Amino acid sequence: MHFQGVIKKMISEFDNPVRYYLNFEDDMLCMNQLLNREIKIKFIGYQCLSCNSDIEIYRQGFCKNCFFDVPQAADWIIKPELSKAHLNIEERDLNYEKEIQLQPHIVYLANTGNIKVGVTRKSQTPYRWIDQGAHQAIEILEVPNRYLAGVAEISIKKYISDKTNWRKMLINKKTSENILNYKSQAKNFIPNTLIHYFTEKDKIIDINFPILESPSKPESLKLKNDQVIKGVLKGIKGQYLIFEENKVLNVRAHEGYLIQISL
Repeated sequence: MHFQGVIKKMISEFDNPVRYYLNFEDDMLCMNQLLNREIKIKFIGYQCLSCNSDIEIYRQGFCKNCFFDVPQAADWIIKPELSKAHLNIEERDLNYEKEIQLQPHIVYLANTGNIKVGVTRKSQTPYRWIDQGAHQAIEILEVPNRYLAGVAEISIKKYISDKTNWRKMLINKKTSENILNYKSQAKNFIPNTLIHYFTEKDKIIDINFPILESPSKPESLKLKNDQVIKGVLKGIKGQYLIFEENKVLNVRAHEGYLIQISL
């Protein structure tokens, strides 16, 4: 049985465990159903997520020309403190920037093997935490736009990391660190101008992933040049497919790749 399409980040459904789907143009493939089965993934070519050209993907699913042009790849995506839509200032596409930036955002803590701080649109919870492979998350602030979320994150990340160690996350060893204690500490790092946005509710979101076997020393796979990746699927976490023998494939890193999956 064969399925063919362009890789985009896996769609997730918040369930116990999380359910994952690869969404191709003609097929929706439930990846949970492939656990403990051998699958083959063959690289066929590239297809930019913006212009659909077969030019080599540069970053984030886009060819080089599109990466430096489309609003979905602008700097404020990674660095929310650079957002300017609240000032009515355009970077690449003001309508798009207003749509995304001028909505409620959450500053949060997530446990991805270590406690980290992050920012997401309120509408993207809990999916942002799922994409990061967090087994726990908790909200710190809810602010009305992306810029303010970025300002708060900058202050907090001086003391609490904003990075995910992907290897530590995939090993799936849950730490004993108390995320509530970290939230209490984070409150002290929030600028006075934003402290009124602090959320007092201490609801911890627990997330379970479909993992039969975690890698002990994850080794990253890369699709290229008619290469075929073959192996038994042992788990899914974050945006990673976990195969036997410690092999892992970062789906998000292969956005814009045209592939064929054989079962």
